[in-house]
Amino acid sequence: MSVTKEEVVEFISGMTVLELAELIKELEDKFGVSAAAPVAMAAAPVAAAAAPAEEEKTEFDVVLKAAGGNKIAVIKAVRALTGLGLKEAKDKVDGAPQTIKEAVSKQEAEEAKKQLEEAGAEVEVK
Repeated sequence: MSVTKEEVVEFISGMTVLELAELIKELEDKFGVSAAAPVAMAAAPVAAAAAPAEEEKTEFDVVLKAAGGNKIAVIKAVRALTGLGLKEAKDKVDGAPQTIKEAVSKQEAEEAKKQLEEAGAEVEVK
């Protein structure tokens, strides 16, 4: 009796996840292999490929995580950085975490972070 790949796939598609896990375990035991090894090998190149993409990042977001102890100074810094009115700047500070600047250069993001931290805020550059 010969079974085609399509018949095997059809049979497996009718199994529950638990039954499939048991089948995989039995196959691993019978043939002395592990189904997890190829998955780990395939994941390694993906991780390596993702690293260069982060190095090329040219746009950053400045995120206000918390206002800190001197909320008034942070509101003033937010107003200076964004040009928002007093109410809008206060709403951003009160609603932390909030993005203060989006898609700016690394230099501009670092400068904004420095100004906000000097005012007492907790800031993150993404």
